[in-house]
Amino acid sequence: MNNKLKAALLGGVIVGLLSAIPILNYCCCIWAIGGGLVAGLIYIKGSPNPVPTGEGAVIGALAGVVGAVIYLVIGLPIAFLVGAGQLEARLREAGIQQMPMSTTALLLVGGLFAAVCLLVLATLGGLLSIPIFEKRKGGPIPPPPPETNEPGTYPAAQ
Repeated sequence: MNNKLKAALLGGVIVGLLSAIPILNYCCCIWAIGGGLVAGLIYIKGSPNPVPTGEGAVIGALAGVVGAVIYLVIGLPIAFLVGAGQLEARLREAGIQQMPMSTTALLLVGGLFAAVCLLVLATLGGLLSIPIFEKRKGGPIPPPPPETNEPGTYPAAQ
């Protein structure tokens, strides 16, 4: 499996699953940034070359896309089962009788908004992973020193 894809899938699973579980979803912003950080760390550890900052953003965005899809597939049905009746009851307690859209549409719009937020925050986590975890120097490898036969230098091995 491609190193970039592996990192994005593992980071995305962290983002999506932890953001979809009902009690843990209160920290969904932390899970999204953490998933981007983990994806960046996995990619950095598997890369033979120093990873530039732009690659960290790409890895974080890929993890965010995977996490958003997982969140929509798992978290949205949970929200419909658990939250639809509670949402209607809370709105009626607040005195709101007429709504411009149904609670199903409201939960769907909220889920899509949450998925976009997960994508943005995971991208931020991927960006942050580069300065935190990448310790190798960037740039090309310098060329070897030129061969000279000056006094005090050793001749090149042949």
